[in-house]
Amino acid sequence: MRGGMNILFVVYTTVGILSGNIVNYLAAKLHPWGWRLSLGMAGIPAVLLTIFSLIIVESPSSLIERGRDEEAKEVLQRIRGTSEVSGEFGELVGSCRKAQEIGNGGWKPFRKLFCERKHRGEMVVACSMPFFQQVAGNDAIMFYGTFLFKLAGFGDQAALYSAIIIGVCSFLSCSASSLFVDKLGRRPLLLFGSSLMASALVIVGSIFAAKLTGDVRKLPSTYSVTEVVMVCVFVVGFGISVGPLAWLIPSEILSQEVRSAGQSVTVFVNMFFKSIIAQTFLSMLCGFKFGIFFFFAGWSIVMAIFTLLLLPETKHVPLSRMDIVWQNHWFWKRIM
Repeated sequence: MRGGMNILFVVYTTVGILSGNIVNYLAAKLHPWGWRLSLGMAGIPAVLLTIFSLIIVESPSSLIERGRDEEAKEVLQRIRGTSEVSGEFGELVGSCRKAQEIGNGGWKPFRKLFCERKHRGEMVVACSMPFFQQVAGNDAIMFYGTFLFKLAGFGDQAALYSAIIIGVCSFLSCSASSLFVDKLGRRPLLLFGSSLMASALVIVGSIFAAKLTGDVRKLPSTYSVTEVVMVCVFVVGFGISVGPLAWLIPSEILSQEVRSAGQSVTVFVNMFFKSIIAQTFLSMLCGFKFGIFFFFAGWSIVMAIFTLLLLPETKHVPLSRMDIVWQNHWFWKRIM
């Protein structure tokens, strides 16, 4: 259940995005003031978040870390609905004390992550997964989505239709990932998803290269519909694999003594390459033209090779035993 529960965060994120897209679609029909309704309704989640933040209780672990053990026990009893929480409370106290002894503060975890040999595999995977998420081609598909839907005959509503259809595909694929990640494993989903993404990008790029010359309105309907289908295939591949797994896998492969540093590095790498792609995408598009799809398809293939050769499987592996997985891996055991 660990993987599925973790991915639920991404699933509900897609629900929020899809809900916003549906609101935009419906509000667009209320001309000319619908856009005001669309903007105004965005404040509703913010208000709800503010209200719930005032009544939500602190987590027991957070209270224990700040020395408020009795209050932590009361909160745990309230959450579980019973006063018999001594065993679980003892485990929480023990794990928090152990984390404090290890020293999960300051720069110590970062020094361990980047300088100690035994953490080399963790460092590489923690950096690689968010990197692959950003260079998998999601931005290329999102950028061309509206254009492709216009070619398929969606007209002036192409932007709204594409947002909803892509949102539905994203929600369904992330939900499927949540359901199957603990049954099939992380590696199979990554390999399957990267195959879908690479195939879709190659097909889109090939059609653009062969058919999209001169007047874009002359693209045959068969090809334009194929492009739209490939957009959906790509979104499914992304949503079932590296979309959610780029967050799940680093949280599982990091040992406790470097987990805080590793998670910070994962977020940094993700945001760093997201900004790089955002700043350079238009220049790359002007230079590569249809080749931009082959460029990102190449990275999807690289991700599949990385998964096949260097990524350990974490399905059904307790977090406390991940060190054994690293020690038994054919490659990482040689350099750790």
